[in-house]
Order: sequence, then structure tokens, then C-alpha cells
Amino acid sequence: MHQPDSTLNRDIRFEALFNSASLGIIVVNKKGTIVLANHFAHKLFAYPENSMVGEMLEKLIPTRYHHKHVGYREGYTHDPKARGMGIGMTLSAVTKEGNEFPVEVSLGHFKEKDEQFVLAYVADITKRKQNEEQIINQKADLELINDEIKKLNASLEAKVNSRTIELQSTLSALEASKEELTLSLEKEKEVNDLKSRFVSMASHEFRTPLSTILSSISLLAKYSTTEEQPKRDRHIERIKSSVKTLTDILNEFLSLGKIEEGKVEVTPESFDMTEFISALINEMNVLLKPEQNIQYNHIGTPITFCDSNLLKHVIVNLLSNAIKFSPEKAVINIETKIQENMTTLSINDQGIGIPKSDQVHLFERFFRASNVTNIQGTGLGLHIVGRYVELMNGTIQYYSELEKGSTFTIQFPSKIINNFE
Repeated sequence: MHQPDSTLNRDIRFEALFNSASLGIIVVNKKGTIVLANHFAHKLFAYPENSMVGEMLEKLIPTRYHHKHVGYREGYTHDPKARGMGIGMTLSAVTKEGNEFPVEVSLGHFKEKDEQFVLAYVADITKRKQNEEQIINQKADLELINDEIKKLNASLEAKVNSRTIELQSTLSALEASKEELTLSLEKEKEVNDLKSRFVSMASHEFRTPLSTILSSISLLAKYSTTEEQPKRDRHIERIKSSVKTLTDILNEFLSLGKIEEGKVEVTPESFDMTEFISALINEMNVLLKPEQNIQYNHIGTPITFCDSNLLKHVIVNLLSNAIKFSPEKAVINIETKIQENMTTLSINDQGIGIPKSDQVHLFERFFRASNVTNIQGTGLGLHIVGRYVELMNGTIQYYSELEKGSTFTIQFPSKIINNFE
């Protein structure tokens, strides 16, 4: 191990100041040899204490820069000036193990007994670079979200235009057929009622997420510093959540439209129920509130027979409701039982429950129980669930008590019968 240059005399006060600094300090002679380095520099470059003394400065720089750096160092030694380096550019350093990291370096100089020394202050800017890259990535994400919002708006406009054309066609048919006038008038009343309820519900359900998106985008523009990163992250998550809410609402409208138009095709198949449910639980875990937990139990053979796509929609809807209407730390139970001719699936939660007076209307379109008016929803989910279960030749039953939770039980054939044949 080399000893420090004898021309450098350090007293106790200098050494305390030198070694307590919170950035790397390195002193080199005119030959580029390190004659002094503080504790922080050794830690920064992963060298054992005092082992940097006697090493060439270029060992702290990636090999690809050695040739140029020797020239820069010699030029600075001949004409030394105090100056900062790295402004507007990225400098790289390398640890003893060969790990590169970005740094910012400031230079100084002094003479001791007619010998010239260069003083380098080295700061690790890895975290700053990571934050800058994160800001760039978030800007790109924001652009993608804006594009997604435009697509959602276009999809909604197309759907409304399509429904408007259908309504006009219905009105034309009413005028052309006097014999079906009464029936057509009733149909028109139903369509108008659905339209009014749709407009009322859509105006309410779309307003909140759209307002959230607009306000969050406006606030994002105000947060421009690294210290405000948590605020940017919070608003970006609000935007993503609102976009997902709009997408879910549109998907429910599209599903209802396909059901009403008789365009839902039932394609049954054999599959492993346990693997199917486990995969769904993994997908739904991201929606869980703090300390909520989904527990799954299966009885009987794992193989069943039904339309797995329709069954997935049914389970996702029921699980989403269980999560949404249950408190934090609640346990949600799923149980499946496959017998020779019948498959049974039940989902039990510890949520707010359903008032007795509301249960008779539970599967009606746009119906929402009186105790969930302040919780977001369209009132279409259980209606679609009931229709899908019916298409699978199944039945759905429920039991619920206020503040004690709800249990939904679905049964459907485990083999090819009825319209599955």
C-alpha cells in the first residue's frame, strides 16, 4: 500500500473536515496519481479504506474514456482553474468491482511546496438520473392515456349514434304497421325509458371519472421538480383508475347490447375448474382493499363443462362486487363443487349486504340497492350475470343480510345437455 505524498501535511482539524464530508474528495498530483482520498470517496468507489492512495485516477473512469481523459487531465494541470464539470452532460465513474454509475465532478487546485495538485469533488447522481428517466416515462404514459381517452370517446359516440339509428328505425316501423301499433307503442315506451335511464346514469357515472382525469392532468402540469414525484405518481394512478372505470362501463353497455340482440354465442368446453378459479383470483388480487383476502376451496373432480368465457364474466362481476362492498381486512370465500351431473359455485363476502326490500329487484336492468347509491356502479352487472347464467342453462340464488354480507350460489350442468348438445 502506498503512503500519502510527504508534501501534504494534514492537521487534526483538516482531517476531521476532510473525512466527514458527505461527498467524495480526491487529491491527485500532476502525474494523475491519487495522493489523498476521504472516507466517502472510498465508500463511493467500493475501495477498502486508504487503498485508493497510489492508484492512477484513470482507474476510477470507464476504460473507454482513458485515452481522452489523460489528455484532459494533463491540459488541466498545465492551466488549472476552479470549475464545475458535468453541467448539461453525463459523466461516468466505475467502482473497484467495475460497476458504472453517473457522477457530477467539480475541480479545484492548489500548490504545496511548488508541486501542483488537483482537488476533485465527486457526487453520485444515480438517483437524479433515475428520477429524470421516470419523468420521461410518465410523460409517455400520459400521452398514451390521452390517446386512450380519445378512443373511448370515439367508441361512445359510435355506440350512441348506433342506438340513435336503431331508435329511428323502430319509429319508422311503428308508423308503417297499424296492426302492431299497441305493441310498438309499448316497445317505444320501454326504449325511451331505457334511454332516459341510460342518459341519467351515464351523465352521472361518466362525470366523476372524466372530472378526475381533467383535474389530474391540469395538476400534473404544475409539478415539475423531482421532489414532487409522489404527487405526479398519485395523479397518474387516479387517471389510470378513471380510464379503467370508463372502460368497464362501456364493456357493460356492449355486453348488454349483445345480450339484447341475441348475439351472445355459447361455446361450452371441458376445463379444469381449480386452475381456472386460481388464475382469476390472481387477476383480481390487484383490486383488493388493504388486507382483504380471497380464499378458495374445491370439492370433487376438477373437470367441468361449460362456456368458460361466460363463466369468467360471471365470476369477475360477483368478485368485483364482493371486493367493492366489503370492508378492509375482510375475507371473501369461493367454493366450487363438481358432482357427476352438476357444478356448484358460491361466492361469499362480509360486505354491507342487500336490504330485504331491494332483493326482489336485484337482477333488473339499471337497478341499484338503496344502500349503495354513493358507491360507483351502473346497475347492469347482476342483470348481465343473471342472463349469462341463464344462457349456460344454470340457476343463480342468493342470501344476504344487512351488514353481514351476501352469498351468491350458481349451479349449471356438468355435462352436455339441453342446448349444449
